[in-house]
Amino acid sequence: MILTDKRILLIISGGIAAYKSLDLVRRLRERGAVVIPIMTKAAEEFVTLLAVGALAAHKVHTDLFSRDDEVDVGHIRLARDCDLVLVAPATADLMAKMANGLANDLASTVLLATERPVLMAPAMNPKMWSNPAVSRNASQLLIDGVHFVGPMRGEMAEGGEAGTGRMAEPLDIVAEVEALLDTAPKPLAGKRAIVTSGPTHEPIDPVRYIANRSSGTQGHAIAAALVKSGADVTLVSGPVTLADPRGVKVIHVERAEEMRDAVLASLPADIAVMVAAVADWRVATRSDEKIKKSADGSVPSLEFTENPDILKTVGHHEKRPKLVIGFAAETNDVETNATAKLNRKGADLIVANDVSPETGIMGGKRNRVAIISRDSVDRWPDLSKDEVADRLVTLIAEKLAGA
Repeated sequence: MILTDKRILLIISGGIAAYKSLDLVRRLRERGAVVIPIMTKAAEEFVTLLAVGALAAHKVHTDLFSRDDEVDVGHIRLARDCDLVLVAPATADLMAKMANGLANDLASTVLLATERPVLMAPAMNPKMWSNPAVSRNASQLLIDGVHFVGPMRGEMAEGGEAGTGRMAEPLDIVAEVEALLDTAPKPLAGKRAIVTSGPTHEPIDPVRYIANRSSGTQGHAIAAALVKSGADVTLVSGPVTLADPRGVKVIHVERAEEMRDAVLASLPADIAVMVAAVADWRVATRSDEKIKKSADGSVPSLEFTENPDILKTVGHHEKRPKLVIGFAAETNDVETNATAKLNRKGADLIVANDVSPETGIMGGKRNRVAIISRDSVDRWPDLSKDEVADRLVTLIAEKLAGA
């Protein structure tokens, strides 16, 4: 885990978004980080020292002139004895102090004294965020090498107001912290990847459609793992309830034809991982109005036509990626069917999995797959979908390195 034993100096400044910092502390610690909190006087108006200290399991520092801490020049020690300084929420006041070199409390003094990476999560009223003075300060901080996450657009604490100014959600902040502290090799740096994920919805009429049970979890996990390995990733996603993976360009589609068009528009690429469970058929002529039950109880007849084969199209395309990987969800003769698909679709690898009802895999959180190539079958154990994604991306890097 990237954050294991990493020391995060968390500065909580005075804004209503300080309540989110409590969850942020918990999220950082559950990933193995050591959280050392600093609170401004204004922050104490919104969250208590007791709550922050209890969640961090660490002393909360508040006073620049603490008789105990400053015996060993505590503000300098805090500034240096950490891996990253995180300011959440970052108020307009604290940003202004840092941008202009002011230091009149512990938080602002530490920010000037640190040589560690600084990540700010701004939170303020939209009118404040768009104020020219705040914009100047934010621009200066970026020039000085400070990193930002957010602010986000949404409703404000003030009733009836909305706009850009909300502090980023704790998990988004954690993801940015992990990205800044991730020193792992990036074997896919400079590579472009296309991933498809989720189901497609093929409309019958304005209220009905043909779909399947794909959740998109595996495809989204692969997109995230590719980004973690340094790739530039475009994710073409069917309708899912998952959040977009961080650092990924996401194109949302519904129908198979839309997915094909988005994939082809994203070429050329080095890697294509076609994970989406694309509907094989669609209604030849969909109704513009809801199909009603007939008075005599007769059942409407639907004529189907075949959807585009996206994997086959990419596998035989003039701009074919160097590595094309397909997925085969099968309910019987899994490896036989997957091998036939490999040869038919022009793929380099097929990731085959048994989705028969008794496995509970389709739409679930785990997967048991076999990697089918033209000369071998590699059967992987039961793994979480994140673990499958990590192992597959490692294999992708090995394949491209040996190409």
